[in-house]
Amino acid sequence: MMSGKHYKGHEVSCCIKYFIFGFNIIFWLLGVAFLGIGLWAWSEKGVLSNISSITDLGGFDPVWLFLVVGGVMFILGFAGCIGALRENTFLLKFFSVFLGIIFFLELTAGVLAFVFKDWIKDQLNFFINNNIRAYRDDIDLQNLIDFTQEYWECCGAFGADDWNLNIYFNCTDSNPSREKCGVPFSCCTKDPAEDVINTQCGYDVRAKSSDEQRTYIHVKGCVPQFEKWLQDNLTVVAGIFIGIALLQIFLKNAPLKITFLMSSSFFRIWTFNSKITSH
Repeated sequence: MMSGKHYKGHEVSCCIKYFIFGFNIIFWLLGVAFLGIGLWAWSEKGVLSNISSITDLGGFDPVWLFLVVGGVMFILGFAGCIGALRENTFLLKFFSVFLGIIFFLELTAGVLAFVFKDWIKDQLNFFINNNIRAYRDDIDLQNLIDFTQEYWECCGAFGADDWNLNIYFNCTDSNPSREKCGVPFSCCTKDPAEDVINTQCGYDVRAKSSDEQRTYIHVKGCVPQFEKWLQDNLTVVAGIFIGIALLQIFLKNAPLKITFLMSSSFFRIWTFNSKITSH
């Protein structure tokens, strides 16, 4: 009798299965953390109690970055975790396709950035100047701009005069602000001997001559400084992107392998059982 026989199909590799599960549980938790930080920041700014205020900010709200990245990480991590743990073919295929789309978009963005370098530079200039106008409108945006200018030792998009775009720092006669013809403290050159940051170091500095300005502030713009940083760290940046790409390719293909083995095993078992039944 053949009824006592059984067919053992291909087993899904435990290493692949639990590697995907372990990676995605971390990914999912990071997504939860990013979403939590974003919602907390909006709560502190009163956005959650007044949703219409989302459109009030003229510049870029950094909280959006946390919410979008956190949302994508949450969805991907959830699909990868449950799909790998329960060997759910739908979630594994969703995870693989979603990751493939992200990889394709990254690759497309990289090619377009290389081909249209001048256009990217113009867009970056427009983006920075638009946020300079909204510098005092949002504390998160203000902190982001200050961090950028301090890290790259720059001021404005292409120079300190870009701060004329801001109503508090422009040099017009009608400007009553104490910060008139100045720049934020993050543009100032740092004195290693100073323990406390002088937040008024940029006051009236653009009323001075160009040579005098160099003594007090960084006169190079953030766009050329970013380009210089990218050239100086090209090997590291390329290595990071290649590493991320390889990881994405592995994570994209591993669920497909699990799905294929599961489908193959199911088909073989079904065929085997059909033969038993027919006998």
